Amino acid sequence: MEQQRIFSTGSAGRGLSADQVVDILSAYVPSSNDIRGDHDLNGFRPKPDNRAAAVLVPLVNHSDGLNVLFTKRTDHLSNHPGQISFPGGHCEEDDETAAHAALRETHEEVGITSDYIRVVGRLNDYVTRTGFRVTPIVGLVDVPFPVQPDPHEVAEVFEVPLDFLLDENNHKKCARRFQGVTRHFWAMPYEDYYIWGATAGMLRNLYSVLTTR
Repeated sequence: MEQQRIFSTGSAGRGLSADQVVDILSAYVPSSNDIRGDHDLNGFRPKPDNRAAAVLVPLVNHSDGLNVLFTKRTDHLSNHPGQISFPGGHCEEDDETAAHAALRETHEEVGITSDYIRVVGRLNDYVTRTGFRVTPIVGLVDVPFPVQPDPHEVAEVFEVPLDFLLDENNHKKCARRFQGVTRHFWAMPYEDYYIWGATAGMLRNLYSVLTTR
């Protein structure tokens, strides 16, 4: 699969260069007690026994600006079918660190090896309603890079400009009834892609880190 690029139109943007983003993220050290999650908007306490997971937040370093790479999950998966997500998954016993797990899963899911990725920081752990404690690892991805999605897990790989995601006008607070309970969540619709839930929540964390200076 060839590398895809998608550009926004009409976004206010933040105009951050790759060097500025790296400087900010490398200096950011999240507190182990400052956990983000689905509970942020819904007023419940996260479960204490969550399964460890990690994702890569891939910042694609194009010559004319940074994009964020996402995957669209296949419809037959048992967890979050058809949703927009970052590459990632469960931490395995032989994963030495969360970064190792995120890089391994990225290679397995979309075919990008660690040779193309420079880890530049991490965001706050994110606890999902479904029982995972996810560590988001931020990596700068050099271009060009190969993309070979796992057809079992990944239906599509695409990019969204970082400037679009850092424009708060594009952040929508939404609500939906689920099993008789109203759940609130963030969404960042982009063209035909509906980025929401945990992925959008982690992007809100990225937004906060990169714009609170």
